Amino acid sequence: MNRMINRRALLGASGALVVSFGLPLSRTDATRGAGPKTVSPGRVDGFLAIAPDGRVTVYSGKVDLGTGVRTALTQIVAEELDVPMSHVSLIEGDTALTPDQGVTSGSLSIQDGGMQLRQAAATARRAVLRRAAARLRHDISTLSIYEGVVIAEDGKRVPIGQFVDGTTLARDVAKDAPQKSARHYKIVGRPVPRLDIPDKVNGRFTFMQDFKLPNMLHGRVVRPSGMGATLISYDESSVEGIPGIVKVVRINNFLGVVAKSEWSAIKGAQQLAVTWSKWEGLPEQSRIWEHVRNTPVVREDVTSRFGDSRAALDITLHKLSATYEFAIHTHGSIGPSCAVASFADGKLTCWSASQATHDLRKQLAATLALSDGDVRCIYIEGAGCYGRNGHEDAAADAALLSRAVGKPVRVQWMRADEHGWDPKGPPTLLDMRAGIDKVGNVAAWESELYVPDGTASFVALVGSDLAGLDSLGKLSPGGVLNDLAIPYAFANVTTTAHRLASTPLRPAWIRSPGRLQNTFANESFLDEIAAATGADPLDIRLKYLADARGKELLERLADSSKWRDRPKPDPKADIVTGHGLAYVKYELVRTYVGAVAEIEVNRKTGHLAVKRFYIAHDCGQIINPDGLRNQIEGCIVQTVSRTLKEEVSFDRSMVTSLDWASYPILTFPEVPDVVIDLIDRPQEAPWGGGEPACAVVPSAIAGAVFEATGARLRSVPFTPDKVLAELKRA
Repeated sequence: MNRMINRRALLGASGALVVSFGLPLSRTDATRGAGPKTVSPGRVDGFLAIAPDGRVTVYSGKVDLGTGVRTALTQIVAEELDVPMSHVSLIEGDTALTPDQGVTSGSLSIQDGGMQLRQAAATARRAVLRRAAARLRHDISTLSIYEGVVIAEDGKRVPIGQFVDGTTLARDVAKDAPQKSARHYKIVGRPVPRLDIPDKVNGRFTFMQDFKLPNMLHGRVVRPSGMGATLISYDESSVEGIPGIVKVVRINNFLGVVAKSEWSAIKGAQQLAVTWSKWEGLPEQSRIWEHVRNTPVVREDVTSRFGDSRAALDITLHKLSATYEFAIHTHGSIGPSCAVASFADGKLTCWSASQATHDLRKQLAATLALSDGDVRCIYIEGAGCYGRNGHEDAAADAALLSRAVGKPVRVQWMRADEHGWDPKGPPTLLDMRAGIDKVGNVAAWESELYVPDGTASFVALVGSDLAGLDSLGKLSPGGVLNDLAIPYAFANVTTTAHRLASTPLRPAWIRSPGRLQNTFANESFLDEIAAATGADPLDIRLKYLADARGKELLERLADSSKWRDRPKPDPKADIVTGHGLAYVKYELVRTYVGAVAEIEVNRKTGHLAVKRFYIAHDCGQIINPDGLRNQIEGCIVQTVSRTLKEEVSFDRSMVTSLDWASYPILTFPEVPDVVIDLIDRPQEAPWGGGEPACAVVPSAIAGAVFEATGARLRSVPFTPDKVLAELKRA
């Protein structure tokens, strides 16, 4: 369902429950004497407002990317304040209203953002009880809150909102404010249906792609013929016959068409006669790994070192080595990116599905040479994300076009935009070495990772780059070094990352960046060591794990998957079944995941089917077990797709996998069954569940293929051609 809304209406709606402040929230009203709402992450009123009727508004810098975190954050606040979930409303990712809690990424929304909200709510609870004690003249120890009502020992009941005025929550978040004990939880830890699903099922939900403003125009950007091509000329008369064309906008190499209707904008962009320079600066795809290995190294990061791995390798007689490759992936969002921008009176408001609206605000301000205070970014959920896809780029397109025409402009990317121009997960190459001593123990372990350099916070905006404008972006491939270090207690270990000066396509983080690729190599290579030493894949992990929590998880996984009783493959069958096991302690500091994959391989065709995944998952305290299961299932399905099918193709000029035929993803009949064992630890800190289960998928599948066929798959994706080639070598 489309919704028409103007800027002031949105401001009014978003502030409707902020009764405790008594402050209007638009900039115009602020100039009349009322100050704007604080967005400080150190203050309670940065996160919370409580109305006189006890209803609570939560301001979250972390946003729901379709993962269900909106429901979990609501549970956290409702639990800590002892109010019904139905009394809690959540405003997300609005730079004028919500604190900057960092990018919604890395499975940190609950672990970091949720815990900030929990402590703010605990501080608010204590403030309300203190105010109630003073007003009711009761000792605070005799008061309690239940279902949003303060209850005194004499039976008096007063809604918590009656104890909140403009100063109650205007305080710092107190680290010493006591949080509820887990044994008293009534909401947290319970399966709660996602709050967004009813509207989505019934067509009432407003995705970013549905959002409209009055008098809104539509824009399309004409993309260059090559990634580095420059605009030579264009003929504006070529679109004169299209009704509704408002303007053809050129800013250096940025070329866009603005029209009164979306269809006219599409036709205009397609029909506009344009001449681009020839550019063929990409490497040959068939030689991509040679290109990666030969790219200049700008620095080296040693991510772990124990003992002397080189000396230990030199003296061991039995040495193993292997190289693992992980292809370039696109985000492949089912719903292409979209944004609406309104530039007026020297200020910009942008509605976007960006997972980093506070960062996007800075980037758009830099692009348009505005102050950060003159840019407002407002989050609206998009149809697809899981990493930094094209949402921010669509926002830059819309902002540039809106400034050019002085009216709100909606830019809806199309499939070729999304697949061709969103930033990619970079190609990743890992060399592994190990030394085995006389009695079969691992004496040395070494790994070398080849991956782009860059730790920038911002990915350059493609529209800004084409326009020759600054968007603060630099090479930014994501957190690609995490999980290069290993969880196993070998005596001599060195893990090194060779940080490369460049990478063929603009990089950005994509779900489980680095952790997925590095765990694939680590766990697969450990399987190779197990095979070389005659050890079972489970037993070798238990042998070298010193972490009791990790061992417990693996034993539970073995029980749920019946690992020790798994059937042996039939060597004579054309279609053979195998099982593979993998383990990760995410970033070596949080969520534990173990996986067993059950697969079938057709020896004649090379077709690989993943039939079932068993998952054991320990992320500490579970907020919503139903939501967590959704997350884990999503991890498995998406990563099976990436492991079996996905790879960006390109020629010397540009990406060529511009549709679902050339960039296939998993289909519904190919989705595996997922059996999940959740290990809940209510007394522990909660960790993330949005990424960790991804990390174990490729190596578990590879291990299962080896058990079934004796073939080692070391290059993602595991296509039938690669499977057949390895079957011939096995």
